[in-house]
Amino acid sequence: MNKINIYFLLLLLGLSTNGHSEQSLRTTISLNGRWSIAKTSGELPQNYRSTIPVPGLVDMAMPRVDSVGTLYNSKESKGNWYWHRRSFTLKENNFDIIQLKVFKAMYYTKVYLNKHLVGENAYCFTPSYYDLKPYLNAAGQPNEIVIGVGTILMLPDTIHNGKDGEKLYSTPGIYDNVELTLANKPFISNVQVAPDLINEQVRVVAEVQTENSSSFDLKYEVSELASKKVCSQGVAKAKLTKGEDGLSILDFEVAMKGAKLWSPESPFMYKLTLETSGDKKETQFAMRSFRFDTLKKCALLNEKPYYLRGTNICIFRFFEDPSRGDLPWNNSWIIKINQKIKGMYWNAMRYSIGFPPERWYEVADSLGILVQDEYPLWGAQSSVKDRHFAHEFTRWMRERWNHPSVVIWDAQNEGLSKESGKAIELSRKLDLSNRPWDNGWSEPQSPTDPIESHPYLFNYFKRNSTKPLPEEGYLKLFFGVVRNPNNDPNDRSATVSKKGIVYSPLQPPPLTFNNPSIINEYGYLWINRDGSSVPQTDSIYVKLWGKNLSNTDRRTIYAKNIAMLTEYWRAYRKAAGVLYFCGLGYSRPAPPRGETSDAWINIEKLQYEPQFYKYVRSSFAPVGLMIEAWEKSYKSGTSLLLPVHVLNDLGETYKGTIKIILQKEGKVYAKAQGKVKVDAYGKQIVNFNLDLPKSKGVYELKAQIQLKGEPVTSYRDLTIE
Repeated sequence: MNKINIYFLLLLLGLSTNGHSEQSLRTTISLNGRWSIAKTSGELPQNYRSTIPVPGLVDMAMPRVDSVGTLYNSKESKGNWYWHRRSFTLKENNFDIIQLKVFKAMYYTKVYLNKHLVGENAYCFTPSYYDLKPYLNAAGQPNEIVIGVGTILMLPDTIHNGKDGEKLYSTPGIYDNVELTLANKPFISNVQVAPDLINEQVRVVAEVQTENSSSFDLKYEVSELASKKVCSQGVAKAKLTKGEDGLSILDFEVAMKGAKLWSPESPFMYKLTLETSGDKKETQFAMRSFRFDTLKKCALLNEKPYYLRGTNICIFRFFEDPSRGDLPWNNSWIIKINQKIKGMYWNAMRYSIGFPPERWYEVADSLGILVQDEYPLWGAQSSVKDRHFAHEFTRWMRERWNHPSVVIWDAQNEGLSKESGKAIELSRKLDLSNRPWDNGWSEPQSPTDPIESHPYLFNYFKRNSTKPLPEEGYLKLFFGVVRNPNNDPNDRSATVSKKGIVYSPLQPPPLTFNNPSIINEYGYLWINRDGSSVPQTDSIYVKLWGKNLSNTDRRTIYAKNIAMLTEYWRAYRKAAGVLYFCGLGYSRPAPPRGETSDAWINIEKLQYEPQFYKYVRSSFAPVGLMIEAWEKSYKSGTSLLLPVHVLNDLGETYKGTIKIILQKEGKVYAKAQGKVKVDAYGKQIVNFNLDLPKSKGVYELKAQIQLKGEPVTSYRDLTIE
C-alpha cells in the first residue's frame, strides 16, 4: 500500500498520529510510548530499573515490578505506588496554555514535573488535566515528568472503585493516552456538538478560556472528514455568557442543509474546526439522532425504527485475561475486532462494567457501531452518593458527547443503587443530544429510558439442580410460551420488591415499568475458549447433557443453544435490542477459574470458535429466521406442521424463498420451499407441512433464505421416534 493510500485510510478511521500536529495555533504532543517504572511504598523512587508501555497496565513492566499473580486489591498492596517516568523537551514554552491530559488512569493519580507536585486525581474512569506551565524548565531543556498510580485500596470512600465480583485482579495502570496541549488564549477547552436533524443544523457550545477581556472572534468551519470538502464556515455570532468556572460560553448554530446521516450502515463523519486568535481545536461529529419510541418499544435511529443486534465488551475483564498482552492498545487489533463484530451482523455493543481506551470509541464511530456506554458500577458503595457519581458522570459525558457511536448512557450493571438515579437526573441536562439513560435494575428515570433485561433461562436448572428434568424437555419449557424478558427492574428494583415479587427465571413479573427493554445479557451457558465449562455452568451441562461431554460437545451445545435463544428473543419483538454476552472478556479455565468467557479460540488472531460462528451469526442476521419446533420428540411417519418465523429489521421490504431441508448424515429425507414477503421492520410466520421419515433417529432440520447473496439458516435437531 502506498503512502497516499495509507494516509487516507488513517483519515477515514480517525487515527491520531503521535508528535506535533500541523496546526499552527495548537500543538498536541503525544507522550505515549516507553516509560520507565518503579514501585515504592509512597515516596518518589531514586532508581528506575524497569520500563513499561504507556498506555498499559503495571503488569506489563519489564523486568516485572511485582511477582506474577500479585493481587492488587490485597491488603499488602495498600501502600504501593507505581511511578511512571519519562522526559520531554519543548523548543518553545511561551504558550498561555501548557496542559497535560491523562485520559484514564487507575487507581488514584499523582503528577510531578521536575520534582514538583503538579496535581492529583482520585477518579479512575475519566480524564484529568494538569497545568504544567509553572513547573517547566527553560525552553530547550529537558523536563522530567512522573505519573504515579496507586492501588484500589487507596481510593477515598467517596470515589467509586469499579469492582466487579467476577473479576480477580484490580490491576493499576495508565490505561489510556497521555498528551500535552500547547496553545494560547482565547483557549477552547471543550466543545459540544448537538445534531438537530429536523432543522438541518448543529448546535455548538464552546467553552473558552479568555484573558480579562471577553471580546474575541470565534471562526468555525465544518468539513467532511474523509474528503475534506468544506460544508460551512463563518464567524460565530452568538450570545456570550460566563460559566460558573469563569469560562466564556459561546452557543450558536451551524447550518447543515442536505447533510449525510450517520448510521452503522453508513458511518459518515464530519469535522468541526473552531479557531480563535490563539487556539484552533478540531472535533469530529456526525449527524445522527437516537431515542426510543415508547409506544412501539423500539429504538429510533435518525427517526426510523432500528433494532439493536449486538454484543458486550468487558474490557476490564479482558485486562486480566492470560492472553491479553498489549492487545487493548494495539491499533490494528482494535480495528480488526470491531470489524469482526460487524461481521457477525452485530450493529451494537455494550461496553460492560468499564470504559475502554479512547481509541475504541473512535473506531466505533468510523466503522459504525452503536455503543451503550456503561459506567463500571456493579454493586454500590454506601459512602458514594449521588453528587459523587454526578461529578464523574459529568467528566464522562464531556469526554464522550461528540461520539456518534455513543447512543445510551448506562449508569450501572444489574444494580440497585439508590444514588445512581439521582445522579442521572443531576447529569442528564448536560447532554444537549438528550441521550437515553439505562439505570441497571434500578428504576428508570424517564419513560423514554430503556430498561436492561438479563433473562437467564438456563439459570433455572442451576437454581433447581435437585429437581428432575421436565418431561416435555427444556426446549418446550423455555420456548413453548411467548414470554416477556425478565431479570430486570420489573422483578429486581426496590419498588417491586416492596410488592413481594420474587425473581424466577421462567416467571416474568407484572410490568411495573413499561419502558422499552434491551436484552443485553442472556444465555447462562458460558464455556471457556477451550470448551470447558465455568463454575456457574458446570452443573447445568451435567444435568442437561451428561457427565461425559467432551470440549467439542460443549462447544456445539453452546453454539446451538445461544442461536436458539437469540432467535427466540428476537422473534416476538419483545425487546428493542438483543446483545450477546460476551463478545470479549476473559477465559480462565485453570484455577482460579473465571465465571464467564467469550467465543474466541485464538484471541490474538481473533478467530471465532467455528460452531459459534456457524450457528450464532445467522441468528443475528437483519432478516432472521426461527423454526418453531420445540417438542422433545416427534412421531415417525407423521406429517409435521412447521411454523417458520421471518423477521425483517431492514427499512425495506424483503422478498425471498424459504427452503426447508430435513437430513441425516448428508442424506435428505424431506424438503419444502415457499415464497416470503416481509414489510420493512415487520414479521411473518410461514407454515410448512413436512412428512417425517419412518426411520427413527436424530435429524438436522434447516430453514434457509438468501440475504444479499449469503445464506441465513435456522437449525434444529429433531428426534424422531
